Formats: sequence, C-alpha cells, structure tokens
Amino acid sequence: MSKPLSINVPMILTWARIALIPLIIGVFYIPDHILSPFMQNVLGTAIFIIAALTDAFDGYIARRYNMESAIGAFLDTSADKLMVCAALIVLLDFNRVDMLVALIIIGREITVTALREWMAKVGAAARVKVNWFGKIKAIAQMVAIPMLLFWEPLFGISMSWLGTILIYVAAFLTIYSMIVYIRAAGPYLNVEPPRQ
Repeated sequence: MSKPLSINVPMILTWARIALIPLIIGVFYIPDHILSPFMQNVLGTAIFIIAALTDAFDGYIARRYNMESAIGAFLDTSADKLMVCAALIVLLDFNRVDMLVALIIIGREITVTALREWMAKVGAAARVKVNWFGKIKAIAQMVAIPMLLFWEPLFGISMSWLGTILIYVAAFLTIYSMIVYIRAAGPYLNVEPPRQ
C-alpha cells in the first residue's frame, strides 16, 4: 500500500520553485509594447532569484526541522535542474550565452542524472553523491545566470561581461565535476543490477 504524499513547508517551496519556471521563460516573450525589454530583464532576474532563494530555504528548513524525505530530495534536485535548463534556453535564444556552454551544462545534468539512477540500481548511490566541485559549480551557475538575465550595467559594472565570465567558470567546473562522477562510477558500469 502506498502512503499518501506528505506535504510540508519544504515541499511547498519546491513546488513553488517549479511553478516559477514557466514565468522565468514567459516574461521574456511578453510583447515589448506591454513590457519593455528592460523590465523583462528585471522581472526575469527577480523571478529567478526568488526561485533560487526557495532552493536555499527548503533545504535548510527540511534539515533543521527534520522534514527530509526521498520524494522531497528528488523534487528539489529536479526543480534545480529544470530551472537552470529553462534559463539557459532563454539565454541561448537571446544570444546571451554560447551554445557550447549551454550544451555542456545541460548535457552534464542529463548525464549525471542518468549516472545516479544507474548507481542507485546497482546499490552504489553513495559513490555519486554531490561533491564540493558540484556545489561550487552550482553556486557559479546561480550567480552567473541572474547576471545574464539582467544583462544591463549595474552600478557601472557590466553584468553581461561578468555573467559571461562566471558562466564559463561554471562550464569548466561542470566538466570537471562530471569527470569526477564518471570516475567514481566507472567500476560499477559493468555491474548487473539485482533482479526485482
């Protein structure tokens, strides 16, 4: 018998983050006579930052108040990946990020997700838990993407230039962290998963 889905504050924040993803994309396609390109940048950036903050809060609340769950962890990770990929697609469409960088980051997310699923099947999921390189990569992405969404100079600082530098740093860390995961999983890639 399956148990009913437990709804708590971290889960609500995660679902809210998923619900914000279409808004991050949609705001950039509102006609210019309704919403100016500058306001599109401002709103898109604000929505992304709010979504990123829910990521920080849901994890903290889940750990602090013992509300962690397997489905919550799965949804949290999935929401993060969806949010980053959606933002990268918008940035790619507006020529604010290089296609190769977008392919590296999105391709890595797909590869590592598949790798983790395989490792869970063979009972070695702990070998591909999030490492420090992955965390630093995520931070670089979460700082670079709002800068590229905003795109305008801020306090005399070029957000487009700074965001581009950081997204290249994130792409480098993306490749490195993926290599670390693949090396950790290597010995298990020929292991037959147990039959159900």
